[in-house]
Amino acid sequence: MEITINDNRKIFAIQKEFSDMFPFLKLEFYSKPHKSGGAPSTKPMKHISKTIAECRTIHSSGFITIQPQMTLGELEQGFRDVYGLSTQVFCKSGNEWQETTGTDDRTLEKQNEEGKELSKAEMVR
Repeated sequence: MEITINDNRKIFAIQKEFSDMFPFLKLEFYSKPHKSGGAPSTKPMKHISKTIAECRTIHSSGFITIQPQMTLGELEQGFRDVYGLSTQVFCKSGNEWQETTGTDDRTLEKQNEEGKELSKAEMVR
């Protein structure tokens, strides 16, 4: 299973498909870029009904394919390199979403499993 991102995809549709594929992860897009490994802007993108083409700051051709075995860092770097967009993956922990800073080397699949385990542990408490 994979998600292909191109200029015609709407931000909210990408987020929904990402959440369907990884129910314990959330992908946020930010209005201002951040450096690799650094904290994102605190302002999530407001216009999630826009397409990638309408939001991107780099206008060269290219696409991204999101797959379970790619790392969080590869995903975030891909959006930055191909589209000039700043993204951040969040992991579910109980009823809260935690930023995944410091786990850029984990695969999306492994981070999703971690979120599942964290959410189970919170429910037991």
